[in-house]
Amino acid sequence: MSHDTVAVAVAQFAPSASREGNLADIAGLARTAAARGACVVVFPEYSSYFVDPFDASLAENAEDLDGPFVRALITLATELDVVLVAGLVEKADDGRRVRNAVVAVGADGIRSVYRKLHLYDAFGQRESDWVEPGETTPPQTFEVRGLRFGLMTCYDLRFPEVSRTLADAGADVALVPAEWVRGPLKEYHWTTLLTARAIENTFFVAAADHPPPLGVGHSMIIDPQGVILAQVGTMTDVAVAHIDVAAIARVRRVNPALELRRYRVTPR
Repeated sequence: MSHDTVAVAVAQFAPSASREGNLADIAGLARTAAARGACVVVFPEYSSYFVDPFDASLAENAEDLDGPFVRALITLATELDVVLVAGLVEKADDGRRVRNAVVAVGADGIRSVYRKLHLYDAFGQRESDWVEPGETTPPQTFEVRGLRFGLMTCYDLRFPEVSRTLADAGADVALVPAEWVRGPLKEYHWTTLLTARAIENTFFVAAADHPPPLGVGHSMIIDPQGVILAQVGTMTDVAVAHIDVAAIARVRRVNPALELRRYRVTPR
């Protein structure tokens, strides 16, 4: 591909209660993505540890940012010369709840950390019973080969302000690790919201989900006009898209929506 493109992968798998098994799955998928040319690989929410329904084992298996999960990601990123983005069950202060974090790591260590702002207290679920919400910190971003990537998580998709703050921070690509719970119309919501976030911010979106039966699957990469460039179905797999660095500028010349808007986002 042209040197003016950056290959981004979404890696879809089903994290489990086996931390060692999760790391093995991540390593295999990351190697597949790197072999296909990817230099940024996005994994789902809760990649380090996951149980359904949540229970006390979540806190028992939570880790610090310098714990074995992140150290293993850095070792793998160094080996493959890629940036890895994955969901981490992070230790919290009270010892009962955890933080739903996303870490981006490269050979140089941690590039960025994001803690989920909007917890999934909807559709009969109560994530806040087990997870403490992230603070409204400045947008978390990092750069790879001239592209700026911003982090958000799953239920954040239903709050367009989150992706708008990433656009305001100069993000070219929003990365969305997720565990988008299955249910009536949920596949439709997933695709519609991902596409809307790309179109309204005129940037790329790359989202990685859990496959069925718990997630909806359909991890995908979408361009600034809402076109799906690459997608996984409902199996464990990797999809790679070569992102055109100049595409955002071209789209924004035709559709300068960010410049024309008359409102700004401020935190509550």
